[in-house]
Amino acid sequence: MHGYSFILKSTNLTALSAGLLWWADRKLLCVSDLHLGKSERMARRGGSLLPPYENKETLTRLALAINALDPVTVICLGDSFDDLASLDALDTADHSNLAAMMAGRRWIWIEGNHDAGPLNIGGTHLAQFETGPLTFRHIAKVNSNGEISGHYHPKASVKIKSGSLTRPCFLIDETRAILPAFGAYTGGLKTTDPAFSPLMGENAIAVLTGAQALPIPMPR
Repeated sequence: MHGYSFILKSTNLTALSAGLLWWADRKLLCVSDLHLGKSERMARRGGSLLPPYENKETLTRLALAINALDPVTVICLGDSFDDLASLDALDTADHSNLAAMMAGRRWIWIEGNHDAGPLNIGGTHLAQFETGPLTFRHIAKVNSNGEISGHYHPKASVKIKSGSLTRPCFLIDETRAILPAFGAYTGGLKTTDPAFSPLMGENAIAVLTGAQALPIPMPR
């Protein structure tokens, strides 16, 4: 799988073009903001009606990465479900596909602001997870060091011949990495948003996802 390799706290990591983070030495795969069940949650709460196909698409792409890399550990960085009721609303096929991916692996659910961790599907449920020099949590904390997080759904634009290209992206600097949202029905926050100002250093880069992992200076 194509990716951009970088070092964080003396740890060799790869920002995969598919939008996941790979720590090869630990065989650890990290993914953020699956937001499974978003269409069902919006319909249940009287919101916009979206085609109910995001679970299958998101889980299919996740399965491709897991089958290719065969990780020992998978970390889901929060907001894995659009709310806790969304887990109960998974259809049988989606539930079975997720269970098959989890089988035989250490699977860690990090609490998000949309979900407190799906408590009735197995795996380990934590507010954050620390291993080696890295800390995995849902929302970045100012002044943290060696932090992997999600939550913000970052996206960045780059100029091309036909105009501009906007993609979900990783944000990486000397102290942290913020992952893109992986879910099919997730929007994004432009890197020019003031929310990123206290989090990302002057030399931060954005790594756009897509067919290839494309590193650029973080647009501000």
